[in-house]
Amino acid sequence: MSLIERILPPFARSAPESLEALTTRGEEVAPESLGLAPDSVESLWRKVEEIYNSGEHPAIQFCIRREGSVVMNRAIGQLSGGHSEPESVDPDDVIGLETPINLFSASKAVTAMVIHKLDEENALRLDDRVADHIPGFDRHGKGDITVRHVLGHRAGLPTMPPEVLNLDLLGQPERIVEILCDARLESEPGGKLAYHAVTGGFILAEVARSATGLTLRELLRDKIAEPLGLSCFNYGVDPREVDEVAVNSATGFPLVPPLTGILRRALSTDLTSLVKLSNDPRFLTGIIPSANVISTAYEVALFYQCLLDQGAHQGEAIFDARTVRQAIEPQTGWELDFTLMAPVPYSLGFMLGSRSLGLFGYDNPLAFGHVGLSNVFTWADPERDLVVALLTTGKPILGTHLVPLLSLLGEIGQCFPKR
Repeated sequence: MSLIERILPPFARSAPESLEALTTRGEEVAPESLGLAPDSVESLWRKVEEIYNSGEHPAIQFCIRREGSVVMNRAIGQLSGGHSEPESVDPDDVIGLETPINLFSASKAVTAMVIHKLDEENALRLDDRVADHIPGFDRHGKGDITVRHVLGHRAGLPTMPPEVLNLDLLGQPERIVEILCDARLESEPGGKLAYHAVTGGFILAEVARSATGLTLRELLRDKIAEPLGLSCFNYGVDPREVDEVAVNSATGFPLVPPLTGILRRALSTDLTSLVKLSNDPRFLTGIIPSANVISTAYEVALFYQCLLDQGAHQGEAIFDARTVRQAIEPQTGWELDFTLMAPVPYSLGFMLGSRSLGLFGYDNPLAFGHVGLSNVFTWADPERDLVVALLTTGKPILGTHLVPLLSLLGEIGQCFPKR
């Protein structure tokens, strides 16, 4: 018995064959049709089963596209946030391929593309001053902040005042704008790199509303979701659909400093409280640009496929190719991010891959995507003609899932060699 098998609780050591009752499979092309070994592709799913068996992720959706074809589209687990013996699970509680899951911070890449689309259409420019769109934003020395600074995490406002996490404010956007206007700089605009976990999204949403008269939800629907044929890809859900969204669960080992401090600085709250907020109907029906795009792995993968195809979808241009290139062009190397206290490469809206070990596995320097709390991974790799969307409902930082998760990320690159 391996070390992982010894430390996992009994319910988290189900044999692969017993997991079929918890598994949903979609339409997939034969790996051989793309020159892939069937066993190598199936080995990726066995890694996903190991992640599920860790007990840290009650539900997982996993979609991979290669050369535009879906080679894997599967889901496993319980949408209610539980983790039970397979034989005792209610069939109605098994997660499906169409079950909506919150992307958390992977939403930032989606919001960024809405802004890039508005730049493409000349509704705004990336070098516009935010204050030219939001009257009063220039208070306390913030007049030089541009849209570009916000997209690149250099606006100098990485920490959101805790009162913004009052979910009742989601129905009072004018109050959120006032809080943004009153915020004080933590660093000079255009200077220090510091991940804007929450603030950036609210700023971009108000800039977009000022420029177009439309909410970010309306813009995402009209500019991206509907043209791509995505039915579940927007900020929050209709109130009638709240119960359909997969429940998030606080899992993993208890955190200790410095991780607790880093998370509180980034999120203005603790992890357990944030997970509770994420299941609240107000969170699920509001617009939180940095944190509540709700979708499925299949639809997220289709969004990234469009970007991988230089903005095209079924012969139609959803984005200009220039717009996609602008969005994914590197803006940093492995520069220290003073919020996350780690080196992270960014473009104007995306996290980027690495020649060695990075956020999306190994040796994918042209990859672009975004991660979300805490094991949501979404990315495209042009060198492999590959798109990956891994959506999860457990929210561990440290836990028994880490070994199989890292193994999965590494094996993806081996399974799909560069072209």
